[in-house]
Amino acid sequence: MSEERSFIPLSIAVLTVSDTRSLEEDRSGSLLVERLTGAGHRVADRQIVTDDVPAIQEAVRTWCRREDVDVVITTGGTGFTGRDVTPEALEPLFEKRMDGFSAIFHRISYEKIGVSTIQSRATGGVIDATFVFALPGSPGACRDAWDHILAAQLDYRHKPCNFVEIMPRLDEHLRRGGRTA
Repeated sequence: MSEERSFIPLSIAVLTVSDTRSLEEDRSGSLLVERLTGAGHRVADRQIVTDDVPAIQEAVRTWCRREDVDVVITTGGTGFTGRDVTPEALEPLFEKRMDGFSAIFHRISYEKIGVSTIQSRATGGVIDATFVFALPGSPGACRDAWDHILAAQLDYRHKPCNFVEIMPRLDEHLRRGGRTA
């Protein structure tokens, strides 16, 4: 962490993808809210949607188009069952895919749960100049992703580089007439 830089709070939306949970029962979403607010960030919005591609896409697209949302974090729907469709919903929308996020997530997860990490399809990318991360639905996976990846990368003070410092440049291709999601 650089003592030369000041913390910049971000506005983060949290989406839980589940057919069975309510906000009151949503331990993973609550954990993410607790972690991000504890770090000094703001909750832009929080919702639950069913494991449905159009519903997931609509919620995430809406947030990514809002000026007051810097980051979207989803939890749930990253496994292999028939209802797990979060990667199918989000990856076609990515303008830039973040393969390193998945790789680092699996490395950290492997240290905790061994080869069972192979059952997650955690992913990340950029949609409309907004960082989007899809995490598994377990509180442990959300804790690991936040504590070991997102907390540092969403902190402007983290060196040698972080997501916050490149946020103003995420839409350069759009300003030059490039494709949009």
